[in-house]
Amino acid sequence: TVILGEVANFVAYVYAPAVLVTPLGALSIIISSYKFDSAILAHFMLNERLPRMGVLGCVSCIVGSVVIVLHAPQEQPLNSVEEVWNLATQPAFLIYVAATISTVLALVLHFEPRFGQTNMLVYLGICSLMGSITVVSIKAIGIAIKLTLDGINQIAYPQTWLFLTVAAICVVTQLNYLNKALDTYNAAVVSPVYYVMFTTLTIVASAIMFKDWKGQDASSIASEICGFITVLTGTIILHSTRDQEPPPSRGTVTWYVRGDSFKNLDGEHLLNIHESEER
Repeated sequence: TVILGEVANFVAYVYAPAVLVTPLGALSIIISSYKFDSAILAHFMLNERLPRMGVLGCVSCIVGSVVIVLHAPQEQPLNSVEEVWNLATQPAFLIYVAATISTVLALVLHFEPRFGQTNMLVYLGICSLMGSITVVSIKAIGIAIKLTLDGINQIAYPQTWLFLTVAAICVVTQLNYLNKALDTYNAAVVSPVYYVMFTTLTIVASAIMFKDWKGQDASSIASEICGFITVLTGTIILHSTRDQEPPPSRGTVTWYVRGDSFKNLDGEHLLNIHESEER
């Protein structure tokens, strides 16, 4: 099911702008990641209590997602990988790519050895910057696959393989430093911060390359930004409720010795565990 979900997410980038698809990833927090299971199904099937703040976080994610969907821009049709390449080589996006690569190199070579173990923003900055390039590359690959399946072969274009190479390098780098962040810091803190940084940079990269907001009025763009902020707020609230849950109560252990009152090796020992009613 996880593989099917990732495939569906990949297909979504082909038919919809990243400005719409990436923020909607917050809904997966409600369905799959909160409290290690579905927040809603866990409440009914596993008898896990959903805190009030958790409910507020779920509602915020849903409301923000609905606002984004209602004001999302239309996907601009692309008829070949060459058109995607022309968008990727425009000056504005080249400046973004140059700034991203420079920042990543500075973080990897200078900041990561010195501050990686004390500041999680070093690892998450690398992941988020590389993730924004990953998304636009995957979108280009998805468009190439879609056009090929429609009978317009895109395999022969070198741009297709270049996008594939860039996506592979970015994915490996992204996962490597994300694992380092998760090994070093609390996942309940890493997840919301990473989601905020990754989503923000992905929207910026997509807006620069694909011009997602072109033709939209100021009110629609403002509504999308408000919806995005609402989703981010709900995401942070959901993850913050993990640390507020009380630890499970421990049972009491009673030790009985039969016969002599002395505890010797030859005595018969019986272990009786009294668990609390809450468990």
